[in-house]
Amino acid sequence: MVQSEFSSYQQEVVGLLKQVIEPILKNDIVSLGMVRNLRIVSDYVYLRLYIGSHQQELKTEVEVKLSALTWCKKTYIQICTIPGVKITLGVSSGKGGVGKSTTAVNIAAALSLQGAKVGLLDADVYGPNVPQMLGLGQADVEVIQTPTGEKFLPLEVQGIKLMSVGLLAEKNRPLAWRGPVLHKIITQFINDVEWGELDYLLIDLPPGTGDAQITIIQESPICGVILVTTPQQVAVADVRRNIYMFRQVGVPVLGIVENMSYLICGDCGSRTYIFGSGGGEQLAAELQTPLLGQIPIDSRICSGGDSGNPIARSEQASPASEVFRKIAIALHTTFKTTTKKPS
Repeated sequence: MVQSEFSSYQQEVVGLLKQVIEPILKNDIVSLGMVRNLRIVSDYVYLRLYIGSHQQELKTEVEVKLSALTWCKKTYIQICTIPGVKITLGVSSGKGGVGKSTTAVNIAAALSLQGAKVGLLDADVYGPNVPQMLGLGQADVEVIQTPTGEKFLPLEVQGIKLMSVGLLAEKNRPLAWRGPVLHKIITQFINDVEWGELDYLLIDLPPGTGDAQITIIQESPICGVILVTTPQQVAVADVRRNIYMFRQVGVPVLGIVENMSYLICGDCGSRTYIFGSGGGEQLAAELQTPLLGQIPIDSRICSGGDSGNPIARSEQASPASEVFRKIAIALHTTFKTTTKKPS
């Protein structure tokens, strides 16, 4: 096959795949990053299809579309999914220190309070702080035998299933992993955890755009990402680089969360903008994506993270908790999930 023929065949394959529409997000599976590692070798087509556990019918639709390829002898489709997990979401930031992990924990808590079955994968291998934010220190992680081999059994705390490298690492030891070791750890945490049935799996991504982030995105069926920023222009600039990375791999941005947006006066209720204003709104306008929420500065958010009692659960009447609740409702609306609040 000459190069011009290969290019023509690849364009034909991509054109057919773009006719397959994901029914919830109302976009084609190529634009959503669900098709990866597309290869054409002689008269054969190979691809990976990254889907949720409830989207198996998309494989059949892909097979039907590709059956129109008169030159193709056989299509090989590798399904990449996390068994039992319906929706996998990334929580990301362009830089550290903007409250990404705190936001991920509180969104998970808010989703759980709405009745969703929630898992949280702390994939921030450089700063795995989620266990502390949920009241856990080092803990024994059980390894169980499953039909597909040995897998980690996540811990369950405050209604959230949790897996984190912070549960396995030695206290006060630096996590100085490099190259192949880091890649192996990340892929093992994605593929070798027995989550059970989940409505949402949130993945707390490392900040920035390095190898760890790219590996997680490429190896997991993330169907969308939530970006966390602060109002500062410096943070907004870093998030723009983050956006470029997601666009390269076709992962859609579901919305922006602006943390540390304003301080509420305890006496009069007026707002003071300590770190400037408008950063989140600016990004949302540029991306034509929702501004999911603006989280106020509240010392109870920090103390809740330190003590293992996230504010979304411990102070449900607070303004910050109300923002997290609205984010959870927005996600339910986006993915048309129906949950039943626990009694």
